[in-house]
Amino acid sequence: MKEAATLSKEKQIKKDDRKLFRKALRKNWDCYVYIAPYGIIFLTFTVLPVLISIFFSFTYFNVLEPPQWIGLRNYQNLLVNDDVFLLAVKNTMTIAIITGPVGYLATLMFAWFINELKPVLRAIMVTIMYAPSISGGAYMIWTILFSGDSHGYINGFLLNLGVIHEPIQFLTDTSWMIWIVIIVMIWMSLGAGFLSMVAGFRTVDKSQYEAGYVEGIRNRWQEFWFITLPSMRPQMMFAAVMSITAAFSVGDQTTALVGFPSTDYAAHTIVNHLQDYGGQRFDMGYACAIATILFVVMVGLNELIQKLLSKVGR
Repeated sequence: MKEAATLSKEKQIKKDDRKLFRKALRKNWDCYVYIAPYGIIFLTFTVLPVLISIFFSFTYFNVLEPPQWIGLRNYQNLLVNDDVFLLAVKNTMTIAIITGPVGYLATLMFAWFINELKPVLRAIMVTIMYAPSISGGAYMIWTILFSGDSHGYINGFLLNLGVIHEPIQFLTDTSWMIWIVIIVMIWMSLGAGFLSMVAGFRTVDKSQYEAGYVEGIRNRWQEFWFITLPSMRPQMMFAAVMSITAAFSVGDQTTALVGFPSTDYAAHTIVNHLQDYGGQRFDMGYACAIATILFVVMVGLNELIQKLLSKVGR
């Protein structure tokens, strides 16, 4: 009898929820109409491709023939038999562990310092800091700087000082390539997340600082930790997502700097491996398995970052 009563109560709750949903739908129908275009585009070009990619990751699909279901074989080959993929994971993690936190902290600190400037100077500095992330000629500048002959600026400078006696092959030497990529990634890290941070500092309610000093805030660091950062959680979360995405989606950068594939796969990343199987070999099932693993890792890290940021200022 108790089980029957419990089931009846659950059915009633579900029925009431459906009624509330229909009531809210009728009341706010115009809001749903306004967000419908974005919702349709998001489902069509983001959610649906992800689901299709996950499905294809369990198949052998070479584009020319219908996909053949092979279960977990793609994942088994990736994690057990594919030495290049494991090397790509190592390179990607090295780049992400260094450029992710460093780029994020640089974004936060530069935004904080720039916020203290006068409006005109602040606008100029924001433009200067943001420009590298959208500059189409950035890689050309770095390839000239690290050119492997005596005409490269770094080699020329070191040769003139007598530090080295022959040019260093920065972009082909396996001991240098990944560090060059890391340097360029950090230099280009002040992107959309940086702009959101700058905007976040401008939206903090000034009255909170006055209330904070009444409650015992005594210096700028306490003000920064207990008032500014908690007020900027949405902007910090957005910047964290952008930083993680940039750190784990490194691929075009390595191709532009050290070629594709790089010497002995020394700067080969997960995205490069995905491009290899998807764009060169047309093994779409295998490429989708790579993309699915990368997607799961990035989602997991975003959840972890969100939990860590929720503790800021507490």
